[in-house]
Amino acid sequence: MVAVVPTSAQASPAQVAQRSSKTGYALLAPGMLWLIVFFAVPFITLFLTSLQAPSPTQAGKYVPAFELANYGQALADYWPQFIRSFIYAGIATALALLIAYPLAYFIAFKAGRWRSLMLVLVVAPSFASFLLRTYAWKTILADESFITRTLNTLHLLPEGRILNTWIAVIAGLTYNFLPFMILPLYAALEKIDPRLVEAAGDLYASPTTAFRKVTWPLSLPGVVAGTLLTFIPAAGDYINAQLLGSTTNRMIGNAIQVNFIEFRDYPTASALSVMLMAVILIMVFTYIRRAGTEDLL
Repeated sequence: MVAVVPTSAQASPAQVAQRSSKTGYALLAPGMLWLIVFFAVPFITLFLTSLQAPSPTQAGKYVPAFELANYGQALADYWPQFIRSFIYAGIATALALLIAYPLAYFIAFKAGRWRSLMLVLVVAPSFASFLLRTYAWKTILADESFITRTLNTLHLLPEGRILNTWIAVIAGLTYNFLPFMILPLYAALEKIDPRLVEAAGDLYASPTTAFRKVTWPLSLPGVVAGTLLTFIPAAGDYINAQLLGSTTNRMIGNAIQVNFIEFRDYPTASALSVMLMAVILIMVFTYIRRAGTEDLL
């Protein structure tokens, strides 16, 4: 005989929804705990440090305070580095997009059985140290290198050199963060159904029109993700400006690093860090809204 469960013993829809809600919160808890411990707490600590004031009794020490003037002073002292960081990061991001899009397009649609190998080649440089890769560019762009001598022969270098100039800094940023542009673009392009492009051709659209009306719009999530993953770390980077640039090419990351490590001016360094994060967050939200890809948030 088959046992029949009484109706009263069955869970009501409200109870099922409550259990699902509890399960969702339980699955979300580890990630939220991680964010609280490793993001929220350090950020609050950084913000409180940015408000500290010099100790009246101990030189070189700081005490808790509410010195909002630290932000105004830090901005007044280092606003050129802020502007330079966003300009360099913006140019590097644009160059990375111009380089990465054709490569990602080729890997997604034309590489065939070589696709996996090409993806490995894209990621392989990341296996080496970021510092080591930047030092390699220092050798590549040195005054006696083949590239510099060739460009000087063609009279294409107004300063006669590449190293210790803004060109070298942007080249280093573009190279080091290029994989962060290629991989999201490939992921977006690989999902596009080739039949959609074929259908555009059947409707007498030229290859250019098919790309503009079909491929490009469908790849926009990858473009947005790639530009964000490139721009954000590039804006806060200090290694490339330190090794490939001169004192006139310093970025805001260099100012933060110097104030933290050398000057021990923790309030100024913290204020610069908080302002950098705030500006980047505002730019990211504005960019995503304008790009029409709010689902990425």
